[in-house]
Amino acid sequence: MANRTKMNWSDVTPRPLWLNRRALIAGMGATALASPALAKIAAQPSRFSTDAKPNTLEEITNYNNFYEFGWDKTDPAANAGQLKIDPWSVQVDGLVDRPGTYDLADIMKDRPLEERIYRFRCVEAWSMVIPWIGFELAGLLNRFGVQPSAKYVAFQTLHRPEEMPGQRAGGINWPYVEGLRLDEAMNPLTIMATGLYGENLPKQNGAPLRLVVPWKYGFKSIKSIVKISLVAEQPPTTWQQLQPSEYGFFANVNPEVNHPRWSQATERTIGGGFFASRKETLKFNGYGDEVASLYSGLDLAKNY
Repeated sequence: MANRTKMNWSDVTPRPLWLNRRALIAGMGATALASPALAKIAAQPSRFSTDAKPNTLEEITNYNNFYEFGWDKTDPAANAGQLKIDPWSVQVDGLVDRPGTYDLADIMKDRPLEERIYRFRCVEAWSMVIPWIGFELAGLLNRFGVQPSAKYVAFQTLHRPEEMPGQRAGGINWPYVEGLRLDEAMNPLTIMATGLYGENLPKQNGAPLRLVVPWKYGFKSIKSIVKISLVAEQPPTTWQQLQPSEYGFFANVNPEVNHPRWSQATERTIGGGFFASRKETLKFNGYGDEVASLYSGLDLAKNY
């Protein structure tokens, strides 16, 4: 992958510019109190980081999709403050040697945190650059003991309609579910994010634990994870169930394969201004050097 550099959150946006935002603080709520393991994030810069300029924290936390809190881009920031994330646990089951329910401190135990400044491409043809804090999913899965018959990893989001108003509406069969092929999950680019901009992950961005798969469209990066299952067969995923003709299982960023209702050849950069020109979308979102080999011999137009 080109354009790698070691950067810290302090190199990106001056902290006072994004801390003094009443709406943002309200949206983050009690995130900083979620767990002793997340009280202060100290992360090493990563060789996988891009040198592209990251978006501001305000842009990242006020323009996003998290349909559990509403369908508008500003709904997550407005409605996520009521979400309770302490205590938090993750159920691990399926084809693993050590199944069980692990609290967040257990999940975080011995996980080396890194800052990963990744490009983020939404299937809606807009993009950002986000400085995540997280750890490689592969190390966590290895700790559970992946059995040889496991071929896929399935994920499930929290289902709590009393705190997630979007779940009280129709349109999606809650809870939100996603999945990866095992080799995708074990790729070093795939991380579990616990923070961004050197701080704890805001609720509207998937606190306290979300998946980040930077070469895939953003809906694959499932938020607020409560269940991880190792399975032998391809698991169901929310958008593939909802609109199978529009959303495939792989959902790799691919400018050569259009969405049925819009082109994927170009993208709009959030923060670029109303008159900013669109830019060309990179195949695999620019991470082809690391992931193209995963799909050798696979027709990516049919396996979209």
